[in-house]
Amino acid sequence: MGFFKESASSTSSKAITRLQQLIWVLIYGGLLTLVLGLSVQRSDDALGWSLVVGGGMVAAIGFALIYVRSRLTAGD
Repeated sequence: MGFFKESASSTSSKAITRLQQLIWVLIYGGLLTLVLGLSVQRSDDALGWSLVVGGGMVAAIGFALIYVRSRLTAGD
């Protein structure tokens, strides 16, 4: 598209596809772990908080990778 700035670096579309798959696995896996931690927290507080923090961090990494993906361009 003409109005988008071309990037100096290009990435293969196979690598971008793998990155997109990794992003969604991290986001959904992290959020699922976070919710599981909230549920476990009722019976074991320390384990619950560990799951909540770990799941939140994994989901945050997935969200950060969305920005990384937006900066990549697919090479032909």
